[in-house]
Amino acid sequence: MHLKLDKNGTQEKNSAFVYANIIIIVALFLLFSRLWYLQIIKGEYFKNLSENNRIRIQEIAAPRGIIYDRAGTPLVDSFPSFDVSLFRQDVPDTRSLVPLLSHALSMSPEIIQVKLDGAKGSPAFHPLKLKADISREELAMVETRRLDLPGVTVDMVIRRNYPHENLAAHLIGYLGEISQEELEQEEFINYKIGYYIGKYGIEQKFELDLRGENGGRQVEVNALGRKLRVLGQVEPNPGNNLFLTLDIELQKAAEEAMMDKKGALVAMDPQNGDILALVSKPDFDPNLFSRGISPKNWKRISENPSRPLQNRALQGQYPPGSVYKIITAIAGLEEKIITPETTFQCSGAFPFVNRDYICWKKEGHGRVNLRRAIVESCDVYFYNLGLRLGVDRIAKYAIGLGLGKTTGFPLGNEKSGLIPTSSWKKKRFGIPWQAGENLSIAIGQGFNLVTPLQVACTLSALANGGKFYRPRIVQAIKAPHGETLKEFPPEDAKTLYISPETLEILREALWGVVNSPGGTGGRARIDGFDVAGKTGTAQVVQRKEGRSEPSVTEHQDHAWFVCFAPARQPQITVVALIEHGGHGGAVAAPVAKKVLEYYYLRQKMKAPSPLQIAWQASAAQSERR
Repeated sequence: MHLKLDKNGTQEKNSAFVYANIIIIVALFLLFSRLWYLQIIKGEYFKNLSENNRIRIQEIAAPRGIIYDRAGTPLVDSFPSFDVSLFRQDVPDTRSLVPLLSHALSMSPEIIQVKLDGAKGSPAFHPLKLKADISREELAMVETRRLDLPGVTVDMVIRRNYPHENLAAHLIGYLGEISQEELEQEEFINYKIGYYIGKYGIEQKFELDLRGENGGRQVEVNALGRKLRVLGQVEPNPGNNLFLTLDIELQKAAEEAMMDKKGALVAMDPQNGDILALVSKPDFDPNLFSRGISPKNWKRISENPSRPLQNRALQGQYPPGSVYKIITAIAGLEEKIITPETTFQCSGAFPFVNRDYICWKKEGHGRVNLRRAIVESCDVYFYNLGLRLGVDRIAKYAIGLGLGKTTGFPLGNEKSGLIPTSSWKKKRFGIPWQAGENLSIAIGQGFNLVTPLQVACTLSALANGGKFYRPRIVQAIKAPHGETLKEFPPEDAKTLYISPETLEILREALWGVVNSPGGTGGRARIDGFDVAGKTGTAQVVQRKEGRSEPSVTEHQDHAWFVCFAPARQPQITVVALIEHGGHGGAVAAPVAKKVLEYYYLRQKMKAPSPLQIAWQASAAQSERR
């Protein structure tokens, strides 16, 4: 049997074989070309990419510097807490992760989704912080469900702690998350989104000193982003510590004295300008901010009509009321308009043009000299004096004594107040100064506005003999190991050019306000501790027929009491301002007294007994022998 060879079929098979070989060769060529490109041309790039995917750099936040009071008691420190972050590159489907995160972190799915949506513009390998300062229960939940939460990491961070809560909150300040605008500033060039920085008070002013240098660690992770081991670590450097002039125990006494009141209190050392206590009420708890303030709490604070974030000691501008009579008296004596023996008749009212300017004492004080006018705060006496002086001469001494301008307080954010002049009114309102306005200005009403801190600085200068010190709040900055990096010595800004005779007349009269019969500040008297002071009742609204509206709180007068002690060798100045409190002698003087009493009793306890003095003298004599 013979078979026929089909030439056409053989040729077709040979052609198919050739084409198959060509395809295989081309495919192999393309494969090897790609391998050559990836390994030779892009090898280094993919090597680095692989390493970066396997090894991550985790930042270790530096502990913020501690803030101490003048005796070395910590006012602010830090504590460890835990934050939860998400590496989105390790999560193929974030949608399926949202319900699990919601349950583990006690967060609504909507909030988590908002965070995820907001991070879409940033690289997926950047950690996205989901929740800060999680609870122990939430920490346990995340740790036990790690296998179900790919890309989720828990980091220990050092968070700010304010153990005394509201105490001195307006001075110390608080932290908040850095904003985009702040990130663009040169001083924050090394900061990142999510960092917490000082937003107010000392925390803000000394941000760069308090913040340390962050460290970091190299961590090897697996494909799911879970940590396998630590490859290397650089420890962080803690921030520097601040030592304040503040006396925490005196601050506590001042806060307690101002409890449930609205206003401000300043206590300072008149011999060097040290702020010993500073209170502004109402206040706030800085811990609410350091843990990431909730929208509810922020709304409650920011929309509070009492403005708890305002530092009334620096930013509250009030009519000084009768406290201003100190200035008017100095102007009268220095300008030789009056002498201490000059008298005026007070019948309870001072008729001028078509109006009666009343005195607080309706039946009048009779004939009074300067001392009695200050001791009993006679308005009519100062109406007469103000009319003779005129606004510009009074303003010259008020401004020279530090009113109407900022004090140079190191934290800034001060208001300057207002001391009016005839030229100021002409420029501001386009009308000339009226003679009758001199009467109101002389007793601290009219356009006059001052801050409690200004008054404290002015009174301290009068008490110490004429040296005006800039208020000081920070004594020194020290490194964590104790080395002093910078000191802030007391700063004598200027010397007041007021005669010693005038200062002595004033000192004796202010002593009489508290200690003489009929003195308006008798409620501040302390046995064994000579207090010199002045009451003030600042009218808030225009009186109608000689009266304000007592039934309306906002119409009630502001209450002032300013003082220093001991009268001859002053160690402390206290200024108390109670908003809408009423009469200064009845309301503000007892508040200041509580602070002075605490200061005096503590100083008395520290003073050596006669037996100790005798023993020390005997020991010293023995050493000389």
